Amino acid sequence: MVNTRIIDSEPALILENDKKNLVISDLHIGFEHKFSSNKIPNSKNSSVNDIITNVKKIIKKENPDTLILLGILIPANHDANITRLIPDNVTLISSKGMIIDDVLLTHGHTMPSKNYSNVNNIIMGHIHPVYFDENSLLNGERIWISIKTDKSKIFPSTKGKINITIIPSFNPYFYAAEKRYYKKSISPIVEKIKDSSIAKIATLDGTIIGNESIINQIL
Repeated sequence: MVNTRIIDSEPALILENDKKNLVISDLHIGFEHKFSSNKIPNSKNSSVNDIITNVKKIIKKENPDTLILLGILIPANHDANITRLIPDNVTLISSKGMIIDDVLLTHGHTMPSKNYSNVNNIIMGHIHPVYFDENSLLNGERIWISIKTDKSKIFPSTKGKINITIIPSFNPYFYAAEKRYYKKSISPIVEKIKDSSIAKIATLDGTIIGNESIINQIL
């Protein structure tokens, strides 16, 4: 049995069975040039240093056995030729994802293989969900999205329900901009489920701010 726990006020979760796995997504290291185009002040390497510092802080606090990166090193759409860069002690998984118990961990830019139809949970990134409401103090904040839907929408001819958790971008700068600068990432998984699912939208600190009635505004 796998236990899943969202880390308070962080875009990260713990997936624990016989091992304690720290899961984060979408570091987007190397995309600093986008900050200037989005009118976000950013000195050289400051974003990279902030990300590394925060990862180290969480690792020190949680003491996990493994760190799983959805988009390096479960490859994502920006990770072509990543095998040339990774050290020997890092394992590269197929871009289709990896299974822990009944959980599929995948970046989210591709459809899962039908061989994974036995899973009951999907944890993914790629979407970089952000809440936009100019009248809210939460405007521009990263958010968690939890979705429950029919498994057949992901795995045709398979009965039952499946839970999908969309992790916020770990990079705090990549979409920290006004809505007019925000570009949604398209996921074939989300396109299959967003119109007829039960959803829960929460802030990083766990505050519930919406349900499926606003899902189309976010995804």
